[in-house]
Amino acid sequence: MSSLDAMYQELIMDHARHPHGRGLAEGFDGESFQVNPTCGDRIQLRVALGDGQVSGITWDGQGCSISQASASMMKDLAEGKTLEEVAALGDVFTELMRSRGRGIDEAKADQLGDAVALEGVSRYPMRVKCALLGWMALKDAAAKAAAGDSSPARIPEGI
Repeated sequence: MSSLDAMYQELIMDHARHPHGRGLAEGFDGESFQVNPTCGDRIQLRVALGDGQVSGITWDGQGCSISQASASMMKDLAEGKTLEEVAALGDVFTELMRSRGRGIDEAKADQLGDAVALEGVSRYPMRVKCALLGWMALKDAAAKAAAGDSSPARIPEGI
């Protein structure tokens, strides 16, 4: 394992052990609940908007270190950005996850901050869904917030 891989692995484990934004806050503008059917990872995410920007992201979830770390990194990256900027970052992260280990150009990678540490995950298709779970929840919650839908997410029974 290279020193860069080891550093990335430690960063992922640090976010998984000490996730940022974990714990659902009241006073949100959009909420989403997502499940990865292949492994059972799940996330409930709330987004708050203010002054044309994402002012808060909180979430709760269960799953592997990849899904939990990715949600933590996404929270740090997306807060303070406009919905358009968040959508663009989501597109860049999705491109990274679909790169199958080839990575993305350096300018795009720089936009992802700590989340670029998840690049190695793109070599494992079953894990890509884990890394994208939080981003899908954010995309759905942001769409609901933009549409003025602050109703609670529907969580299926038994989950």
